[in-house]
Amino acid sequence: MTTRWTPPGPALLFAPADRPGRFAKAAERSDAVILDLEDGCRAENRAVAREHILAAGDSLDPARTIVRINPAGTPDFEADLATVCDSGFTTVMLPKAEGARSVDALSESRPDASRLRVIALVETPRGVLDLASFAAHPQVDALFWGAEDLTVALGGTASRYGVDETQAAGGGLSGQPGGYREVPRLTRSLVLLHAAAAGISALDAIHADTTDTAGARAEAVDAAASGFAGTVAIHPGLVPVIRDAYRPDRARLDWARRVMAGAAENSGAFAVDGEMIDAPLRRQAELILSRS
Repeated sequence: MTTRWTPPGPALLFAPADRPGRFAKAAERSDAVILDLEDGCRAENRAVAREHILAAGDSLDPARTIVRINPAGTPDFEADLATVCDSGFTTVMLPKAEGARSVDALSESRPDASRLRVIALVETPRGVLDLASFAAHPQVDALFWGAEDLTVALGGTASRYGVDETQAAGGGLSGQPGGYREVPRLTRSLVLLHAAAAGISALDAIHADTTDTAGARAEAVDAAASGFAGTVAIHPGLVPVIRDAYRPDRARLDWARRVMAGAAENSGAFAVDGEMIDAPLRRQAELILSRS
């Protein structure tokens, strides 16, 4: 079995599979590149895009390359999957994943696909409700979620509150202009919870407005603090924004260092700046230092 996949860094970047000239640049700029055969690739270009992916197997690092195929049951699924299996890449992103049966469809279509590591993309109501079944699937190493497809599947027209909507429309961050509506926000939390319960990674959704760097940074800061292992981007300009957001600031690093210094001298609880430090806070300090 292939080694379990974990994000090599916090910033993952999509690259259209029908634009091979972007592959190397996307890989250089990000921590992992996602070669996209689904939404980012024109349907009429998918056949040649699969050839581009096969050719890229000689130049891109498999540990830092993911291929997003088309969903199980669609016309391109089997050809996409065969391409991944023949390419030498080992990590596949499965969109519109709906329970363990959708992951099983990989090896049912191609027995050698059982070696692939899977990032399950949760973006349908059934996928959200079946999170537990595929989070525990032995091939699934990460959960990723998508707000826009989920909103469409719900019959909705906007995943976020607009500038003319106020906090009274929701509550907390979800009621702020630009913030997620209730079901996307719930899905985000459930993805994180199910990933943590299964001992796998959680990846936060794209920020579709690529010009809104402040909003993208705020969401990435929250993602890092909440426990997401990374955030996915659709524009290279957001990669440094995400990396900076996942990097602890000076105050948090100073706090973490003082916590660990205190832990070296105390086997039990102790105080830092009047705050009682016990095992969970020591672990938080370790995680902060690991991201520095």
